[in-house]
Amino acid sequence: MTESVPVTYEQPDPEPMPDAAGQSRAERSESEARSERISRRRRRSAGLGLLRETAIIVVSALVLSWLIKTLLVQAFFIPSESMENTLDIGDRVMVSRLVPRVLDLHRGDIIVFKDPDHWLGEQTKPDYGSVGNIVAKGLTAVGLLPQDSGEHLIKRVIGLPGDHVTCCSADGKVEVNGKPITETGYLKPGSLPSETPFDVVVPNGMLWVMGDNRQQSADSRAHLGSPGGGFVPESDVVGTAFATVWPFDRLTIHRNPGSVFANVPAP
Repeated sequence: MTESVPVTYEQPDPEPMPDAAGQSRAERSESEARSERISRRRRRSAGLGLLRETAIIVVSALVLSWLIKTLLVQAFFIPSESMENTLDIGDRVMVSRLVPRVLDLHRGDIIVFKDPDHWLGEQTKPDYGSVGNIVAKGLTAVGLLPQDSGEHLIKRVIGLPGDHVTCCSADGKVEVNGKPITETGYLKPGSLPSETPFDVVVPNGMLWVMGDNRQQSADSRAHLGSPGGGFVPESDVVGTAFATVWPFDRLTIHRNPGSVFANVPAP
């Protein structure tokens, strides 16, 4: 008989059990890396969001400022003494653009208007340098800097279309439609109503204007011999000055001196 040989089977080596502590550290490391990536994305997103919101606010403010300046209110700088003591050199005034587009002009209004016929002559504009000039022009365009009046003038309306304006009456006053007016409320102390005699009828669509510092104002009287006859087209009026806002110690609301012209009849 043949002796039987026992059969043996090799058992595979057991797979090593994962190190629980090592697995925990790896998972923790991966989780921390993922959290850091998410955090970086959030910070980046928050930064871009803040930048976007800031840009929207700045652009909105500039557009709003431009709309206000174009449609409602514009600031102007006073460069001369022609309207003293009502307005001094260096004053900043606010001008309502609703007049005459929406509201009517009245005798006594202080108006800003475009130079109608080279009244100002050649003007030298301030030079801030190439970059400064661009910045100043841009800020002025959107209304964040006052207009420097380089191509604008500011005077007081004395005659409306159709008015007969003369000077001087027997007592040295300006007359409008035959009625002398007492202007002491706004004329600079010591100023005469006019040192130059004149007699005009204001054409349709035109205005007769004079400065409050009459002897230092090259107004309608000084341009009687010009092609425009010294009159200002109503279409050249930018608006009416209603307040001085700078310097603060000259903060003033400018109201129409209606009582001066109360007795003036219609033309």
